[in-house]
Amino acid sequence: MRAYDALVRLRLYHHPDGARVAYRELGAGPPLALLHSAMLSHKEWEPAVEQLSDRFRVVLPDLPLHGDSEDRPRHPYTLDWFAEVMSSFAADVLGPRPLIGGHDAGAEILLHAIARGSLQPKRLVLMGSRMHAAPEDARLRAAWRLTAAAGAVPGLDRLLTYGARAAFTPERGLRLSARGAPAARDLVRHAFADVGGNPSLARSWARCARAWPRGPQTQLLELYPRLNMPVLLLWADRDRLHPLAIAEEALGLLPNGQLRVLQSTGFLMAYDDPVGLARELAAFCG
Repeated sequence: MRAYDALVRLRLYHHPDGARVAYRELGAGPPLALLHSAMLSHKEWEPAVEQLSDRFRVVLPDLPLHGDSEDRPRHPYTLDWFAEVMSSFAADVLGPRPLIGGHDAGAEILLHAIARGSLQPKRLVLMGSRMHAAPEDARLRAAWRLTAAAGAVPGLDRLLTYGARAAFTPERGLRLSARGAPAARDLVRHAFADVGGNPSLARSWARCARAWPRGPQTQLLELYPRLNMPVLLLWADRDRLHPLAIAEEALGLLPNGQLRVLQSTGFLMAYDDPVGLARELAAFCG
């Protein structure tokens, strides 16, 4: 049995406003939390967990609206709210000055939490994300916002969930992997397994789509010089959504930053090169 399959049972963090964050953890040592990308789940990191758990207590949360975490439409699902919830999660589960990293939406949440002053990591890992730049997938994001907005319309909410499952097929996981990793199918299959017929989730998606920042987050250019903790920009060289130029521009503004590039990897770095990903994380955080 692989180490990941022996993960402890599901654990829950309960935020003061009633939201819950589901997470898994494995290993002993200093805690290291990894926040996954939009529309996926904690299983994004599954291939690299075994190598990391030898040195760290690896903590893998499902972001709100994802996996087993909170998805009811009573919350605002703004970036401020995500940052507040995940900062409180980090303080409760990881302790002060955590080792923490994020990919895509996970990285956006971490940067926003640091800008708000609610999170102060000891070391920060930022993987492929739009950061301060205009999103490369602007048309796709616009289409997602318009589609997700339909979730607020009674009668369309349930239909939307079945449409999402039809659009995000397991084969899409292969296209997110530069090496065509077969296990990427299971990642997407798991992420959308319980979506169909969940109108509550559709209404929450609608709220998030309206609230999530759309244009380039240029204010981050003023934040980077104030990030005094060590920052690792861990990037893929074949991720069409997050070009390497974004990380190179940010690197020039970070007082204590470094850039590492995993060769022949795409959006799903943990599936394309799990050993390389674990090696870079362990070298930086250990």
